[in-house]
Amino acid sequence: MDIVFLSLAQVYGISGRGIYSDLMRMFRDQGHQVFIVSPYERRLGKNTSREEKEGVTILHVRTFNIQKTNFIEKGIGTILLKRQFKQAIKKYLKDVRFDLILYATPPITFANVIGYLKKKNPQAVSYLLLKDIFPQNAVDIGMFSVNSPFYWYFRKREKQLYRNSDYIGCMSPANVAYVRKHNPYYPADHVEVAANSIELGHTYNTEITEISFREKYGLPKDIPIFIYGGNLGKPQGIDFLIQCLEANMNRTDCFFLIIGGGTEYRKLDRWYQQHIDKNVRVMQGLPKEEYEKLVHCSDVGMIFLDHRFTIPNYPSRLLSYLEFKKPVICATDRHTDIGKIAEENGYGYWCESLNPADFSALIDKMLCSDRQMMGENGYQFLQKNYLVGNTYQAIIRHCCH
Repeated sequence: MDIVFLSLAQVYGISGRGIYSDLMRMFRDQGHQVFIVSPYERRLGKNTSREEKEGVTILHVRTFNIQKTNFIEKGIGTILLKRQFKQAIKKYLKDVRFDLILYATPPITFANVIGYLKKKNPQAVSYLLLKDIFPQNAVDIGMFSVNSPFYWYFRKREKQLYRNSDYIGCMSPANVAYVRKHNPYYPADHVEVAANSIELGHTYNTEITEISFREKYGLPKDIPIFIYGGNLGKPQGIDFLIQCLEANMNRTDCFFLIIGGGTEYRKLDRWYQQHIDKNVRVMQGLPKEEYEKLVHCSDVGMIFLDHRFTIPNYPSRLLSYLEFKKPVICATDRHTDIGKIAEENGYGYWCESLNPADFSALIDKMLCSDRQMMGENGYQFLQKNYLVGNTYQAIIRHCCH
């Protein structure tokens, strides 16, 4: 088949590891022709172009800055994205007849692009990988209210995107239930689980690697390390994360390693600079392979989400924890099922991200647990549910006419 994948993230190739690059490699390796459309943000100073690379075609579309920029430019850039993508596709991919139109949220403003592609390719199946339920997530964390024009506009676009999607693949059962409940106009049997998934990669299983990496980053060699890696923005509830670190910063039986970047990183770093002699290390983002080696050298993965969320987020950072056999602590809202699934399958513990004492209690509990067994449980769950072949099969079965 000829497959087009629309991405909000900048794609330079598919050789790296990640939920989308792994999936695109799977489609390529199964003999499909893959076309990826992704932004060239204006900060790069590059024009729209098409290239053939690593067995796929990548169409880079010049756009406004839409990642790691101020709210105004991100909003304008997101709105204009549909026109910029459509014009680029018309010019550079006009002769391609697509069989599968694949895309992920964010953004929801892809709706018009999907509509255009479906009209041009009436035989194609359109499949939404739902990673972000917007605008409700923005309402939850106070970015705007349900009575604002922003909400009305984006909610209309969200409904349009869903209507233009033949199928919606969600990250977890709680996501499926949420979409069905809040969008009764959409066929319930066309909403299914297509979880975040990866291709299993490297393993770092020698004692020498662990010792050397702990030494390289000035980490303690003889106590458990609790690691968090990923975005540090408003969705992660950084104020609560800081409260948890403060509540545990004088402990001598564990160490906390925070790695990432985002809109709230400076707030966290300012706190860290005042407590640099404690059992905490805060670092900006690292290359993926370097980060994964640190996950391997750590003992427990952590996941944080703002307690105000009413939509069920399911962070993909869980996957690297499970791949490297690390149990997890999830401090989140009550609506996501990431903690529930971890507890039911024996690879983690959950608390609501409201009371730091609850988080501290989970630290105590984890230190007394059989972390090796929990890590093995998580790895087995990953192999059964979160490998890229599962997501590929969920999508491709709808394309066998």
